[in-house]
Amino acid sequence: MPQRTVLASNNPGKLREIQAMLDPQRYLLVAQSDLQIGEIAETGTTFVENAIIKARHAASESGCCALADDSGIEVDALQGAPGVHSARYAGNHASDASNNEKLLAELAGIPDHERSARFHCVIVYMRHALDPVPILCQGSWEGRILHEAMGDNGFGYDPLFYVPTHGCSSAQLDPAEKNRISHRGQALQKLIRALQ
Repeated sequence: MPQRTVLASNNPGKLREIQAMLDPQRYLLVAQSDLQIGEIAETGTTFVENAIIKARHAASESGCCALADDSGIEVDALQGAPGVHSARYAGNHASDASNNEKLLAELAGIPDHERSARFHCVIVYMRHALDPVPILCQGSWEGRILHEAMGDNGFGYDPLFYVPTHGCSSAQLDPAEKNRISHRGQALQKLIRALQ
């Protein structure tokens, strides 16, 4: 019987990506919103702190194992911003489109060679709310920020993130290929190995 695991996120894009990689025979991933668990304030200053806060909250509220991801994009020309504020870069309830618009505005006039960026992802797996040694896995993905959005796949900053190894934006990648090479894909592959 699969292990019921609560995903500490209400982001349907994250749910799809993570579910696609986890073995459904071993893990039944349930969004916290399906259990009427509200979001908790992400008060950490790092991806690690925020992922732990979210996982502990979901485990405490559900009584189940919990999986939390905290991820974002760091742009070198912006001294690492938006970083941990990626999801709310344009405000607390910002849409992907408004976050992307703000990022493009901040980078207006910056040439290609100064638009280097990377996605970071930290995934935490907590066996229970008081788990003193949660499993923590990280991944990062290097690229640069485009001057305009390209592609319809993915979510967040995917349409603006140019993947040099593939010559296209993250949003132009086949979802299976994105899951294989992305920051979240890398962190999940490490988590799957750790759980085995």
